Amino acid sequence: QVQLVESGGGSVPAGGSLTLSCEASGHTYSSICIAWFRQAPGKEREGVAVFASEGDTRYTDSVKGRFTISKDHAKNTLNLQMNRLAPEDSAVYYCADCRWFAGQLNQAGFYDWGRGTQVTVSS
Repeated sequence: QVQLVESGGGSVPAGGSLTLSCEASGHTYSSICIAWFRQAPGKEREGVAVFASEGDTRYTDSVKGRFTISKDHAKNTLNLQMNRLAPEDSAVYYCADCRWFAGQLNQAGFYDWGRGTQVTVSS
């Protein structure tokens, strides 16, 4: 099992930036990919960005050009740099790892989940 702990959430005005981090521990060798999801009140949880390897990252359309996912292999930490934030980006952001990856940005194959970190963007 992999333990995932998110940090870095907070409240920012529209147009601002935040960087989220997810520290992984445990059986990390079993992870094929690692990703960020988010869930706003009353909405389904959606995939935001996936890191499968250096050069294989995927983003949902609404964050392309604004968010960047990266991994610090030495620290076993996944980061999400979020720029030009908008109120619709407000959600609880979760980190999750997958056991298989075929390019999916849905929850299929994602096994371990963190508890989430809140991001609030005010207009």
